[in-house]
Amino acid sequence: MTEKVIIDEKTMQRTLARLSHEIIEQNQNEEELYLVGIRRRGVPIAAVLKENIERFSDIRVTTGEIDIAYYRDDLKRKHDEPRINQSLIDFDVNGKNIILVDDVLYTGRTARAAMEALIALGRPARIQLLVMIDRGHRELPIYANYVGKNIPTARNEYVSVRVDAVDGKTEVCLVKE
Repeated sequence: MTEKVIIDEKTMQRTLARLSHEIIEQNQNEEELYLVGIRRRGVPIAAVLKENIERFSDIRVTTGEIDIAYYRDDLKRKHDEPRINQSLIDFDVNGKNIILVDDVLYTGRTARAAMEALIALGRPARIQLLVMIDRGHRELPIYANYVGKNIPTARNEYVSVRVDAVDGKTEVCLVKE
């Protein structure tokens, strides 16, 4: 297995700043936005975006965390009993403009599960999707509104987004099996 750093920490910070500006531009009529990080790495990415958006604009940002384990369609194959964690969403999702935040968009199944989990809580006015990396190979017709970087990959490769809060360092690596 080989691993190559394709985005270092400074580049990732610049990318998150750019994404924050894109969110502001696309939501300039909003007074408040709701960023919901998909566990695990979507949560710290959402925290950085919140900080940036509030620093760069007058938009208030509320964050939450969503656990999609119960809504995944591949759990039966991987585990007999899925380990379900609790989502931490301390606001009513009804009528809100919510941006789901994840690290990598691949097949689209994680994003689908996150939307299903969110809709189980209520009816948002709008759901958008932000991903740090889009690596292609979609199995569902799901595309992100905001993409940090498109990195086409082969099926025997995967992208590892690392964030300090989870991994002790911040970078994106391309891993070949």
